[in-house]
Amino acid sequence: MSQAEFRVGLGHDRHRLVAGRPLVLGGVTIEFEMGLDGHSDADVLLHAITDAILGAAGLGDIGDWFPNTDPQWAGADSTVFLRAAVNGVAERGWHVVNVDCTIHAERPKLARFKRTIADRIAKLLGISEECVNVKAKTGERVGPIGRQEAMDADAVVLLGRSATN
Repeated sequence: MSQAEFRVGLGHDRHRLVAGRPLVLGGVTIEFEMGLDGHSDADVLLHAITDAILGAAGLGDIGDWFPNTDPQWAGADSTVFLRAAVNGVAERGWHVVNVDCTIHAERPKLARFKRTIADRIAKLLGISEECVNVKAKTGERVGPIGRQEAMDADAVVLLGRSATN
């Protein structure tokens, strides 16, 4: 008898906003006067999703796999991190079932980019676009998000695999 197993992972990330860097969210470059500061391309959303995938499978976090102290990851495209996490869980029999994520940013307004970002994430994960949901929230001009000092992202991922009893 075959019985499906499921696991849920939660991811969170935050990066400072700075001038002179591109803004990359969910693997999509967005025109804006500031970008996210980090060792890699600082894609806060892909970092949160990567953490959620790794966490659901009990495989640590993005810092374990891609430490910001390792020069080989300087300026890295965060799609590399996401693909490695997907491959890592696949080697253990898991696949991503769905993703629900939220970007916290005062500016730019992200409503017009949400579908493009969701489609890009679905393609990177190899799942249907209907299995990826992207939400955007402002900081209501409060805290580091509201003062446009940083962006946050949260992600919840459901992994599934078939088990034989």
